[in-house]
This record gives sequence, structure tokens and C-alpha cells, in this order.
Amino acid sequence: MKIFTGAQIRELDKYTIENEPIKSIDLMERAARAITRAITERWPQEVPVVVFAGPGNNGGDALAVARLLTEQNYQVQTYLFNITGKLSADCTENKRRLTDRKGRPLLTEVTQEFDPPRLESGMLVVDGLFGSGLNKPLAGGFASLVKYINASQAEVVSIDVPSGLMTEDNTYNIRANIVRATLTLTLQNTKLAFLFQENQQFVGELKTLDIRLSQEGMEKTDAQYTIQEEQDIRPLLRPRDPFAHKGTMGHALLVAGSYGMAGAAILATRACMRSGAGKVTVHTPKRNVVPLQIAVPEAVLHTDREETAFSEPIATEDYQALGIGPGLGTSEQTAIALIAQLRRAQCPVVADADALNILSTRRAWLQQLPKGIILTPHPKELDRLEGQSVDSYERLTKARLLAERLHGYVVLKGHHTAICMPDGHIVFNSTGNAGMATAGSGDVLTGIITGLLTRGYGRREACMVGVYLHGLAGDLAAEALGQESITASDLITYLPKAFLRIEN
Repeated sequence: MKIFTGAQIRELDKYTIENEPIKSIDLMERAARAITRAITERWPQEVPVVVFAGPGNNGGDALAVARLLTEQNYQVQTYLFNITGKLSADCTENKRRLTDRKGRPLLTEVTQEFDPPRLESGMLVVDGLFGSGLNKPLAGGFASLVKYINASQAEVVSIDVPSGLMTEDNTYNIRANIVRATLTLTLQNTKLAFLFQENQQFVGELKTLDIRLSQEGMEKTDAQYTIQEEQDIRPLLRPRDPFAHKGTMGHALLVAGSYGMAGAAILATRACMRSGAGKVTVHTPKRNVVPLQIAVPEAVLHTDREETAFSEPIATEDYQALGIGPGLGTSEQTAIALIAQLRRAQCPVVADADALNILSTRRAWLQQLPKGIILTPHPKELDRLEGQSVDSYERLTKARLLAERLHGYVVLKGHHTAICMPDGHIVFNSTGNAGMATAGSGDVLTGIITGLLTRGYGRREACMVGVYLHGLAGDLAAEALGQESITASDLITYLPKAFLRIEN
């Protein structure tokens, strides 16, 4: 699913109007009916409704919703803010339609001073002040109104976007001047800002309403951001040749573990094998031999000359993929061995955990990384690599630029894991849950992606399929065990079921 910018959404509205064809006022009515239906499904007629409408098309939507709710016998107070004396054409038309209704006046038009209505618990506020076209923080009277709404006990429904929130970059926004919605009814597709952790306090519960914008227009419009779903992943799966044997299913190399951190190597190895690799060799210090042979008897062990740490690179000519970093440690000896290993890698590479920590303290080494490398940082690891970020948008931008600079892939882990491609495209993942916030989860992802690369997946496909399977395994584990009790080992246990879910 594509994520369009605010500017692209306006162009899609225009394209739909011109090519359906449909009048803009009728497209607004279509949206208003979808919004009204979502409201009436959740709140009964006994709930008093206060509608705040701005001067643009978001306000036009709100005025249409006020009229439709009134027609269904809701008690509605409507306030239209026309401070400058300039309303959009469709907002003006919906103002006329509302005021033409028989009976008591339903609309208060605010042109100067505003005496706000009392907002109490048990009431519903419909926020239609500003939508996806906002490009600067709210100030003045609108900022005061937002603070008044947020201070009340009323529930709030925001139309398309909580007023004050910009659809992409909110780095320099004033967060006190953004509506905190109970429910956001966004139109046609989700917005980039909704995927960031710090904006959840404003979005609340999110529901996407299909208002039937032109499918042709959406297909023609290139989007820098997409969200991958099951229908995107299923065609990417590589079926096994019935005549396959371990020699044709690829040989993976994992460089992982240090003394006391054998568990990271075990998790990555087990995940790699569960992802279909024909053989997995683990290069690890001597003291990890016994735990690895007991925990993963299927793996081949290649022991380092050192007892407790990775100290020497090994040749990669016989391997189809290299995963490096889980539990590796960050000693000077290990750091030197790491960059030597990366320099001589002759196969696709996945670097995670301590590999990233080493690189973050020796940033000049980033120039020596092999083309096409896959880095899988969590937010703090990315901050260590690229500098502290003010918010998620800035961090995502840094991850994208890093992928472009390295001609590689940056998998920025999180609730909506973002796969940053070398061409600047970013794919967000749709699987996973908070139960996966547990030690070792990242080691499992490293193993999965390395295993898929070993099987013959391209780097792009391995990242997309690997991240989706990792999250889906977590979702299946949560269904069976509950989020509170998930461990990294559970992700490996449910990985086969994740494969089956997609295949079937």
C-alpha cells in the first residue's frame, strides 16, 4: 500500500474529479458519508456533538458531517471559523447546505471573538479545523482552541488528520498545539506521520476510510513510502525444487558470539536454519563450542583461535551469505577482525548488533563497507551511527540517506520497521507487536535475513520477506502465548507457521 504525501493527496483528489468524473462537492459528500457512518457506528444519538470546522476543505467535510448527523437526529452544535473572510468553494457550499435546513440555526460562524462551548465528559468533538494541507504550526486563536479541546474530557474524532499535525515532517512543530484525537478517521490511505511513535498521542485509534479515489491515479502516482502486506510478500516466496539437496539450498556463514554471549549466536543460527538454509557454519570463540553444539546440533562450527572473542576473519568464497554481529563484543581486537572480515566478504552481508556498535565508534570505516550491505539497527544503534535525532522523521531521513550513501540497505527496527533501499524508497512493515520487545529478537531477524539470502533471495526481497516473517512469527506467538510472555526463542518456534500462513 502506497503512502502519499499531502501534496500527492491533493493531486489525487484532482485526478479523481477530472477522470471519474465527479464534482469536487460530490467527492466531499462521499467522504462525509463515510465519516458519518464511522461515527454513528460508534457513538449513539444520545451523545451531544460539537463540530469545529475550519475555512478549508477539511472544514467543508466537517460541515457536511454536521448536516448528515443532524439528519440522523443527533444533537449537533457547529462552529465555522471564518477569521479571514475566505472559505474554500466547497466549504462555502456546505455552509449553505447546512444553513438552508429548516428549524433552529445549526451553525455559529466565528469571525472575530469566540466564546467556546462547554465541553464535558460524554460529549463528542468532531475536529475539522485543518487537514492534510497544513504546512506550519498552529498559532494564535487556533492554538488556544486546540489546547481548550485537549483540556476537556470530551472524546474527539479528527477528520483525516488531527488538526495541527502535519502529514510528514513534524520535527519543528509545536506539539502543545496539536489536537489529541480519540479516533482519527483518515481518508483513503494512512499518512507517514501516523507511523511514528511520538505522534500516537495525537492520532489515537486510527481507522482508514475508503472514499474511492481513482485507482488508476493511485497506480500512476509514484510513492517514496509504502507499507508491505501479505499480498506483497506471497509472490516473493521461492518454492523449493523437488530435487533440492543441502548443497543446492545454500551455505550460510554466521560470525557471532563471544564468551558469555553464546545465546546470541544460538538464536541467529537457529533462525537461519529455520529460514531454509541448506547449511549454516558458525564462526565463534572456542568457549562457545559446547553450548552451540548442544543447542544447534545441525550447525557446523568453525572456531576462532581465541578462547573468548572473535579475532580473525575467515574466507567467504564458499558461502552464499554472511551474518555478522550478534553477541560479538566490541574489543579492539574484535573491531579490527570485523573490518577485515567485511572488507574481504565476497557474498551478501547482514551486519547487526555489535558490528554496528563497532562501526559507530569508527565511522571512517563506513566507507569500506561492501556495496549492498544490509544493516539492521534499532533506533539507538542508528543514533550512534548517524547522530542523535530529534524525532522519528529525522531518524528515518538519516537512515534513508545512509542507505543511499552506502548503496546498501538499512533496516530500521521498530513498531513499523522501515526498510530503507539504496534508491531512496522506504518500505514499512505491517506485522509485529510489542511482545517482540525482548532480548534476542534482533538476533533472530539477522538469522532470518541471512538464511533467506543463502536460499537465493535478492537483498531487497530478503529484507522484505525477512522482516515480514519475523513480525508474523511474533504475531502468531502472541496469539498463542500473549504478548507479555514472548521470548526470542518463541519467534523461531513460530517461524515455520509464519511461512505456512503466507504460503496458504
